[in-house]
Amino acid sequence: MVVNFRNFPVLKTERLVLRNVENTDADLIYKLHSDPVVNKFVGRENSASLEKAKVYIIKMQNLIEKNECIYWIIRFQENNDLIGSICLWNFDRENNIVEIGYEMLSEFQGKGIMSEAIQKVTAYAFDEMKAKIITAFPSSDNNNSIAILKKMNFEFEDKKYNNTHENVINSVSYTLRNNKN
Repeated sequence: MVVNFRNFPVLKTERLVLRNVENTDADLIYKLHSDPVVNKFVGRENSASLEKAKVYIIKMQNLIEKNECIYWIIRFQENNDLIGSICLWNFDRENNIVEIGYEMLSEFQGKGIMSEAIQKVTAYAFDEMKAKIITAFPSSDNNNSIAILKKMNFEFEDKKYNNTHENVINSVSYTLRNNKN
């Protein structure tokens, strides 16, 4: 699996730009991390603060620099306002497995935005990183997330894979396999 994010890949879709997180995104990360609808399903307490958002940005930048994670801010092409985030992480290099994670501000949910972002990121994982399997571990209570995964052809599997999400209530496994390799 090819994991090198030194030249950070900015991804674009018809409506979206997926870009690197910047220090100036602290207010936006704070808004995302304090959204009670988002926090309900990602196993995160609503203890967000602007200071914690700044620390989180530095953490993501360090993980990207060490090629342990790639984390994109999701925004519309016409402005720089964050509407969500999406990442690839939890790399199993030996088996070419990568986990996808995503979250979106509640006011932007249900508009097809995350499907568009997931489609672009899964293509990147398969085509550029040469991943064989992409895993996702939503809560079985998160009907919207499961519907998106199914729409993107992820399949339910009764296997844990590389799941490290102890705080996600009723976590289930979904996988998407690269049929090109």
